[in-house]
Amino acid sequence: MDLTGDDAVDLTPRELDLAASVRRERRRGSRRWAWAVLAVIVVIVGVVLLQGLGNATLFFRNVDEAVAERDDLGDRRFRLQGTVVGETIVESDGGVVFDVEFNDVRAEVRHVGDPPDLFQPGIPVVLEGAWSPTDEHFDSTVMIVRHTNEYEADYGERLDEADLGGDGVVDEGG
Repeated sequence: MDLTGDDAVDLTPRELDLAASVRRERRRGSRRWAWAVLAVIVVIVGVVLLQGLGNATLFFRNVDEAVAERDDLGDRRFRLQGTVVGETIVESDGGVVFDVEFNDVRAEVRHVGDPPDLFQPGIPVVLEGAWSPTDEHFDSTVMIVRHTNEYEADYGERLDEADLGGDGVVDEGG
């Protein structure tokens, strides 16, 4: 076996390039940081998307539909739409109790928080909440009141002063 020719393996010790080794380690470390930052960004975007989609999936039910589907809805949050029944409004500690009606079907609502300024009998409302698991009422935490054309006719100057024009003005409270 002749090891002096072209088939010989070079066993000469090489000098260790310490600077190159340090640069490689720094690149690996910065890559790890980049991956960590990317992972955090992906998690944040995922949480924001889930929150947005969760809010987008809150569906509307008219009172008659919600009462008919009460067992199916269970304790899931949804938006209940109906008209405030006047003689049922009772102020309570930290909120108001009243009935809403749609297509001659009524439901009792217990709203937590102050109702909007436009809250009054005969006004359409949208309530966000869920059926009470222990009682026959709807627990509401968000109330949206939309004024009628009557309000626009009576208080049109206030709308003009506010530069709202009366087009779909919504007063949110809760």
